[in-house]
Amino acid sequence: MLIDPSAPYTAIINTAAGAITVELQTQQTPNTVNNFVFLAREGFYNNVTFHRTLPEFMIQGGDPTGTGAGHPGYRFADEPFSGEYRRGVIAMANSGPNTNGSQFFLMHADYGLPANYTIFGRAISGMDVIDTIATAPTIPGPTGENSKPVNPITIQSIEIFGP
Repeated sequence: MLIDPSAPYTAIINTAAGAITVELQTQQTPNTVNNFVFLAREGFYNNVTFHRTLPEFMIQGGDPTGTGAGHPGYRFADEPFSGEYRRGVIAMANSGPNTNGSQFFLMHADYGLPANYTIFGRAISGMDVIDTIATAPTIPGPTGENSKPVNPITIQSIEIFGP
């Protein structure tokens, strides 16, 4: 455990479209926040794109391959959480139970997803950046879903603030 679960942590996701500031829920989801903080501090997210964007739903990033199939080389278990998938929430993307890795999504709008994706924070500023990324032109992606950005926005870096 790299983080202090009793301390507050904030992440600034610096993108080519601007910055998104996220308040992380260390007490509620310490393992998920720990993973995100670890990867961010290691520079894992640097120059990774938002590879899947759906207006009125969410933007997804954190895949080093940009295909939706990439991960950091490991998986970790789901973590109990509370909350709903509301505009600005950040949660883990996965391919089924206990398959969390590096991919995450930020909600562009309130959406009634099943509670299968660990919520680990929320954006406290930068909603205009999420809007810009979510509404950029897209083409069909690998699954045929019209969600692959024509010009993907890059995560330049993620800065972590906390003890």
